[in-house]
Amino acid sequence: MLYALLCYHDEDFVCSWSKDQDEAVMAKLAVVQEKLAKQGRLGPVARLLPTTAATTLRKDDPPLVVDGPYAETKEQLLGFYLVDCNNLDEAVEVARELGEANPGGSYEIRPVGTFRPGGALA
Repeated sequence: MLYALLCYHDEDFVCSWSKDQDEAVMAKLAVVQEKLAKQGRLGPVARLLPTTAATTLRKDDPPLVVDGPYAETKEQLLGFYLVDCNNLDEAVEVARELGEANPGGSYEIRPVGTFRPGGALA
């Protein structure tokens, strides 16, 4: 089963990291990513650019394109992992390992339904 691990964190806090702090966190995350890759369980991983680079299409009538994210929240979606796990418990364990490497924020864990099979994990 594929699971999306959606990474939420305070964008202002993460963007305030020095280059060294950011590289240290990325190195810790890379350890978990490499482990998952060796097990053949790691799909796409994405780090999203800041919400200031976002554009939102509001599905009004007519549709409206606006700059920035749609929701005002304390934590923003900063990236995601797609992982292959046997069950939710395994997906939660992967999120725990990622959380140990990058404290703070949260991981939303969602099963993924494949609409068009293909790619590395489908």
